Amino acid sequence: MSMPRLRRVLLVGMGALLLLGATGAGVGCHAFSAPVYRGPKSDHFDGERFINQEPREPRMTFFEWQLNRDRGPWTEWTDAPPGPPPPRRVARGALRVTFVNHATTLLQLDGVNVLTDPIWSERCSPLSFVGPKRVRPPGLRFEDLPPIDAVILSHNHYDHMDVSTLKRLAEHFPNARFFAGLGNKAFLDSKGLPHVTELDWWQEVQLTPEVKLVSTPSQHFSNRGLADRNGTLWTSYVLQGPSGVTYFAGDTGYGKHFRQVRERFGPVKLAVLPVGAYKPEHFMEVVHVSPKEAVQASLDLEARVSVPMHYGTFNLGDDGQEEPVTQLRKAQEARPEPRPEFWVLGFGEGRDVP
Repeated sequence: MSMPRLRRVLLVGMGALLLLGATGAGVGCHAFSAPVYRGPKSDHFDGERFINQEPREPRMTFFEWQLNRDRGPWTEWTDAPPGPPPPRRVARGALRVTFVNHATTLLQLDGVNVLTDPIWSERCSPLSFVGPKRVRPPGLRFEDLPPIDAVILSHNHYDHMDVSTLKRLAEHFPNARFFAGLGNKAFLDSKGLPHVTELDWWQEVQLTPEVKLVSTPSQHFSNRGLADRNGTLWTSYVLQGPSGVTYFAGDTGYGKHFRQVRERFGPVKLAVLPVGAYKPEHFMEVVHVSPKEAVQASLDLEARVSVPMHYGTFNLGDDGQEEPVTQLRKAQEARPEPRPEFWVLGFGEGRDVP
């Protein structure tokens, strides 16, 4: 391997080690690591670490991936104007979704405004000079956000729990409540975030007398450094109210949890599902759904409408910038009728869900 290629592998690998949670030891292994959960054992917590309902191991090691990457095309920068400001609220019984970027969506339902995994930062990294850098501006200007009532966080990876953005939200929306999986409150409290509630799978909380938020299982992992792998819980969410059932998958591999949500809550009106960072599948499949699996997840949920996310903003896998959406359309077309309906929203585009 040439020295320039080796340097690139080492530089990218350093950021990926932190973002993807490869285990490490020795001096500095605690750098960036978050506090880990301490509590009673359960079917998904062994007393030290959280575990998936369906534990699986990748068919390729992290270093095999890094040394044999086959990257799809990405632009260095795609300039685009922001979308229009969303409405301040929607009425009782109404549901609207706006795709901002990556896993950030604005869910407006029954008079409540919910922001998912928000990130407006330039990089999703613990370091300002290394790590994935955004290739396009956020689809909404931060200043155009309506009043935010709740922020739901699927797990503590840097592209989903961006402290800079969270602090900005707390400053601009002092009444906003922040929700995350078990063990994440200690870290968020340490960063000065107010109104933090941590939830275990299937635990619920009322956002309003009519709107309920429920933490639901997902297939993923957690870490912010090299010494806290799976020390806090990853989760998906259900929002249930007069508008129906809305599901935000967060970051997840495919598994039985989609069917579990359908069995417990009935058919889903809106499902927000990840489709990107799925290549190489031999490495990513245990924690990220592919576009084909997202189509199956939509069927499992009996979703009326699904919206893809987790693509086109940060180059995290080997799939190209537009590849997840292209492959999603192909996977849809390959299904027999009736096919699941997906809305591929533009960055900053919002739509009312009928």
